[in-house]
Amino acid sequence: MPGQFEPIPGGGAAVALDDVEISIIRSLAVQLLELIGPGPAENASDDPLAELFAEGPSEPPSDPVLRRLFPDAYGDPEGTPQAKEAEEQRAHSAEFRRYTENDLRAGKRENALAVIRALDALASEAAGESGAVLKLSAEESRQWLGALNDLRLAIGSRLEIADEDDTDLLYRLPDEDPRKPMVMAYLWLGGLQESLVATLMP
Repeated sequence: MPGQFEPIPGGGAAVALDDVEISIIRSLAVQLLELIGPGPAENASDDPLAELFAEGPSEPPSDPVLRRLFPDAYGDPEGTPQAKEAEEQRAHSAEFRRYTENDLRAGKRENALAVIRALDALASEAAGESGAVLKLSAEESRQWLGALNDLRLAIGSRLEIADEDDTDLLYRLPDEDPRKPMVMAYLWLGGLQESLVATLMP
């Protein structure tokens, strides 16, 4: 089981992680949480209705990683739209973002927190050992899958990976390239993600 998730009874998944791997994933999940930011509930009033009907932002984030995590909902996949069409797309995207981004952020935040909690519990269980086997329920597996995907999107954005051809170039980076550690994390998380997808397939 080293290095990849395997299915376990009940629809969950398990993977053996060493201390370094636990530390890397936890650190990345914490950074993702910091990037996503606090939820409205952490800043809002005590009125549950106000929270329910709170509107989110209408403009895309300025950070390129957040733009990758929260892209515009409407765009023209077949090329550059005319000015009027572009304006309509921006208006539709702004409206969609206003009513969905808070929920999307909350979901991504919960997924990252689930990863951190699971790793903290694993680390306390494996105190004094060099690693341990992480066992996830079916629901936890889905949360991990979402978090792993977000982590790869974030790292891919920092590495300016736009398509599969860019990924192929990563394998040929020289060891002295300063992006190499980030590339190794990106590829390793990709392998974890693929193996977790495989465990969740019927």
